[in-house]
Amino acid sequence: MSYPVWNYYPRNVRPPEWVEGFLSVIHDAAPHISTAQPRVGVTSDMVLRHLAAGLQGLGFVVETGKTAAGKIRRPVLFGDNGRAEVSYEIDAFHDGHGIVVEAEAGRGARGNAVYRDIVRTSLILDARYLALLLPIAYRHQSGGREVAVPAFRDARDQFNAIYASQRLQLPFDGVLLVGY
Repeated sequence: MSYPVWNYYPRNVRPPEWVEGFLSVIHDAAPHISTAQPRVGVTSDMVLRHLAAGLQGLGFVVETGKTAAGKIRRPVLFGDNGRAEVSYEIDAFHDGHGIVVEAEAGRGARGNAVYRDIVRTSLILDARYLALLLPIAYRHQSGGREVAVPAFRDARDQFNAIYASQRLQLPFDGVLLVGY
């Protein structure tokens, strides 16, 4: 298997040019973030930290911390005097291409973060693409034993169903799903 594993949606469209550089940044960070081999304790913050410099080199603005100054907020709705009334925090954004990046780990594997990311990104102003990063296998301890959750595979199955059924039309030019 080549690293990282990825899928681009819709599947009948050639991935845009920015995808190659984006995947190269993830490939270069593999020694620190790869979940292809057993590794416990990879967090989304760790993944983002190891990708930050490479993504910034591609023109992304990247979350730098959990304080207000380090977070990235993108507008959804505007209120009085054109001030953003509703905005969402995201992990990274490329203004020129309209790429929203969300890196998930435990919550992405065990919760409904994928659905949350789809809906929230659908509402963000100027979002043309969603780049969603999930562990190939999220490993954690449960009942004294290691459990591996195939987060990327599960999300791939969800996107395959969304795009194949054509019942839910996403407002994106495309979705890049990456297993790190």
